[in-house]
Amino acid sequence: MFDLLIVLSRYVFVFYIILFLWQGVVYVAYEQGGYFGNPFRAISVQKRILVCYHLTAFLILGYNRETLMYQWQVVAFGFAGLVFLLVAMYVLNRFYKDGCPLIWMGVLFLLDTSLIMLQRLNASLAYRQLAFIVFGVFVVLCIPRILKLIPKFEIFEWAYIIVSYGLLICTLLFGVSHYGSTNWLKIGSITFQPSEIVKFLYIFYLASVFRKKVDWKEFLTTGFLSFGLIILLVFQKDLGSALIFFVTYLSLLYIATSNLVLMGVGLGSASIAAIASYHLFSHVQVRVSAWQNPWSDIEGGGYQIANSLFAITTFGFFGCGLTKGYPTVIPVVESDFIFAAIAEEFGVIFACGIIGIFVMLLYRGVRIALDCGRRYYSILALGITAILSFQTFLIIGGVIKLIPLTGVTLPFISYGGSSVLVSLIMIGLLQWVCIYCKKHGDGTQGKEKKTPSAKKTASTKEKVEVNEVSGGEAYE
Repeated sequence: MFDLLIVLSRYVFVFYIILFLWQGVVYVAYEQGGYFGNPFRAISVQKRILVCYHLTAFLILGYNRETLMYQWQVVAFGFAGLVFLLVAMYVLNRFYKDGCPLIWMGVLFLLDTSLIMLQRLNASLAYRQLAFIVFGVFVVLCIPRILKLIPKFEIFEWAYIIVSYGLLICTLLFGVSHYGSTNWLKIGSITFQPSEIVKFLYIFYLASVFRKKVDWKEFLTTGFLSFGLIILLVFQKDLGSALIFFVTYLSLLYIATSNLVLMGVGLGSASIAAIASYHLFSHVQVRVSAWQNPWSDIEGGGYQIANSLFAITTFGFFGCGLTKGYPTVIPVVESDFIFAAIAEEFGVIFACGIIGIFVMLLYRGVRIALDCGRRYYSILALGITAILSFQTFLIIGGVIKLIPLTGVTLPFISYGGSSVLVSLIMIGLLQWVCIYCKKHGDGTQGKEKKTPSAKKTASTKEKVEVNEVSGGEAYE
């Protein structure tokens, strides 16, 4: 009987995520002048869907087929996760009243998916992940107060890059290895990835530089310093982070300059570096070989990607049902291949819905950047969006064999304290930029615009000079 309920739950989960995404469409349509429904009700419906999604998943996870009883540890963890979701939905909207609620709902759905899948894969990791998430949300709540104390972020331009180099050099000298990459630092009982922290600092550095007119001197300086960071990451064999840094730099450079020549120089340099990396590092050759034909070495280098493809394709659109698959067959499934585990048990449609949520976050990030008239904050928002979006593309593309696997984490879902914490801080900063622009009248740029938080903004505002150097506080 319980197995029948699991089979039926596959369709329920698909219904949840499709309805969740549709409510996002309703919200965005209203903001853009259309009307598919009430945007306030859309967010309310998303909250109810999230609660139902959580309860349905843990009703399945908590049941023990052998004893025909519920396991109190799983039920208690599910209750703790539910309390977190309810509290987070309340306090995040309260602390970021003028932010975008659609972003919070998307992030919370992804975080809850992380807790559900980690409970399914390894309960001890799920407990630790919840602790990381709670701490991350606490830090996010402190962001407005912390940033209020800093009058201008751009004055720390050199501090950002110096600290970044310091962290990566320390990792290279004193780091510990995990799965062949020396990209972890251990201080006492705490182990973390400095490259995750450097992502955060790197965005601030690029925004500080690109807020001004970029000439050849600035291009060469930022290019040289960025190349140095990438080389340090390559020496640590953290090729995924190195690629993320490069793409972020190239994206923001083009946005800041609209110069195709500089873009071409960057792409040419990347091509040469990629060829050199392939010939210099044996693990790169292994990954490329596994990407080209994992079946030729299915018991060796191609084992992960082959089993990932089996997991994604075997059970079709609706999956085999939560707890009915074999996700632990894939090595490191809790971090690198968690998307394959989701597709196996929840189905391909649900997995595509997860991608849809990431696309929704991408759209909201770009929209915030375009609506912000201050160049510094606009580039900051684009940098955050670029890093999270490209990291998502890298890991999902690697899992489905679209591109060679790079070993980065899936934001908000994969297990990892450093990754979850930094991703949450980035989202907090994105929301802070959104609030800053609204408070300083930068979101309308001279035209009326409907938003769910206020049906009409001031009819006409003086356009803010796009090259204006940022400053001031978000809360005055």
